[in-house]
Amino acid sequence: MLAYPRAMSQENVDLVRQMLSAFNSEDIERVLALTHRDLVIEIPPSVSAEPDTYRGHEGMRRYFQSFREAMYEIRFEPEVLRDAGEAVVVSLRLTARGRQTGILVEQQNAGVWTISDGKLIGACTYPSMSDALKAVGMAE
Repeated sequence: MLAYPRAMSQENVDLVRQMLSAFNSEDIERVLALTHRDLVIEIPPSVSAEPDTYRGHEGMRRYFQSFREAMYEIRFEPEVLRDAGEAVVVSLRLTARGRQTGILVEQQNAGVWTISDGKLIGACTYPSMSDALKAVGMAE
């Protein structure tokens, strides 16, 4: 388990909000401007039928492309954002429509988004806020 400092960082929380806004506007260039070139995003099997690890800016482009191929009207809505020093723990509600079916899909999950040098450098998704908080040594 990684250890995270507990210093308050409103800047990190604001960065996560900016990232989610950029995701929702589908502005990949804005997303890339907010991400570190050494970015690693982990989507484990516990939260996705298609788990994967995305690395760097090309990985972020691949993540966006794979999502857009399967879904449209994609929205990431933050429900809770908790500062964890160099990370932000975020509870999200994802909604989207299946491109083939038009069926509305909704998923709740949480993530630990790690910030370095003012940019997102890592994100790991968890099935629940409780799991994400445990990953950074915090209680609900």
